Amino acid sequence: MASIRALQLGRDDYAQRYGVGEDVKWCFEPELDPADFEYDIAFVSRLLTDDEAAYLAGHVRAYCLFVRDDLALTDAMAYLMKSRRGARYAEADVPGFLAHDLRNYFAKPYGEKFNPHMMAVSSLFKGSVHWLGYTEAILEGSFGDTMSQTVFWRGNIPIEQGQAIDLWLEYQTEGAVEIELVVRQFRQGSVSAIQKTWTFSEADLAHVVTIENDAAAGPVFVSLNARGTGMLRVVALHDRHSRRGRGAFVPGGERWVTRDREELFTFFDPGDLKPPLAVYFSGYKTMEGFEGYRMMRRMGCPFLLVSDARLEGGAFYLGDDEYERNVCAAIKGACRDLGFSTDQVILSGLSMGTFGSLYFGTKIPARDIIVGKPLLSLGTMAALERLERPGVFPTSLDLLWKTCGSLGGEAVERLDERFWRLFDGTDWSGRAIWAAYMIEDDYDGTAYPRLLEHVKGKGAKVVGKGLHGRHNDDTRGIVSWFLGQYARVLRDGYGRG
Repeated sequence: MASIRALQLGRDDYAQRYGVGEDVKWCFEPELDPADFEYDIAFVSRLLTDDEAAYLAGHVRAYCLFVRDDLALTDAMAYLMKSRRGARYAEADVPGFLAHDLRNYFAKPYGEKFNPHMMAVSSLFKGSVHWLGYTEAILEGSFGDTMSQTVFWRGNIPIEQGQAIDLWLEYQTEGAVEIELVVRQFRQGSVSAIQKTWTFSEADLAHVVTIENDAAAGPVFVSLNARGTGMLRVVALHDRHSRRGRGAFVPGGERWVTRDREELFTFFDPGDLKPPLAVYFSGYKTMEGFEGYRMMRRMGCPFLLVSDARLEGGAFYLGDDEYERNVCAAIKGACRDLGFSTDQVILSGLSMGTFGSLYFGTKIPARDIIVGKPLLSLGTMAALERLERPGVFPTSLDLLWKTCGSLGGEAVERLDERFWRLFDGTDWSGRAIWAAYMIEDDYDGTAYPRLLEHVKGKGAKVVGKGLHGRHNDDTRGIVSWFLGQYARVLRDGYGRG
């Protein structure tokens, strides 16, 4: 099964002339034969008709369109280039691109995180070790005078021949502690025969590091060496299939990182360049990457996907000032790019994404906010984990600890108020909130009633729909209503059929 579906429109078949890998499904079409699927990448080496340009706008992913640089663009092709974030290429560069860059446009992204409980501490380390839930592990004491293994991660990472993997380590040190990350690749089927070793210094770890497998397939084992005296906080090790600089998770995906090494990911698709900008905050997901691409693509309008890779499944888009400024900067940057005002924005999300939508709705004056299964009082949500929802959503406790440094009653109230204080201080006049909620929600059963209570008298319209069940019951019904309200807002507010 090919992992890259490539289209070429032209007179001279590049695959025949230069060759492509076995993992590429190459579709050479001198005359376009429309098909109902999306291409991972497309090359245009001849002038297009207006109909062909319109077809490509709907069937080629943004940042994946390449048009030969000696072609004069028609109006339709110029629009296509802007809509799909197309790039020009020179004929002389085609052999090199097919040999080295085409492999970066694979269809399915992948990313995962090794949390602290997947980490083992070396028996050589004699200092103190304690884990704070699933948020981090803290090692304190003497790590020795020479670099030696301090921790390692259980479970090796598979890597195929010709594949590259990006690694990102979330950590902090205090005192005179130095570290290095060591990656060893074993031969397939062996736990002792090492075929390659990579060593990354602390200076290297200031950025994402990449391992390239130019040898045979075989798993990699990751360990962290340290020396000196002080404290080492290990939050998580992330590994992701690399696109070698072409984008985070998907071509064009953008990675934002704070001074504390916390990541935010966004993906902007210009769509048809017409209002509104639809922003979708991903829900809880343990596999890292974006959520909702196909759903938002079908809307037709410009959209921005936002994803949180912290904690297990996400940290509800809450962070320090720098982290939250990055979220706002991504939304405002997409608006500037399109020439939209911030009230020509729809903020939306499901479950964890509802908090991002409404929280940043206090900072971005979006006209419409569309949510399903809202979670708003995050402190209360964590408190319910003890007796009413034991073991169902422990990430809520990690979020409480990460945000407030405590699991006590005062911290619960403080985390709740972090949202409601902002909400109450926001001008909601002329805005609309569309919310579907679970009547017996066991995560935050107060979300919708409190939303109505706090928005009362503020000039906002609230349209709600209650479905019976707990938080994770009847997701299909919630999503159906969510999509129905999107269609309604696009039709009534923006004249989209």
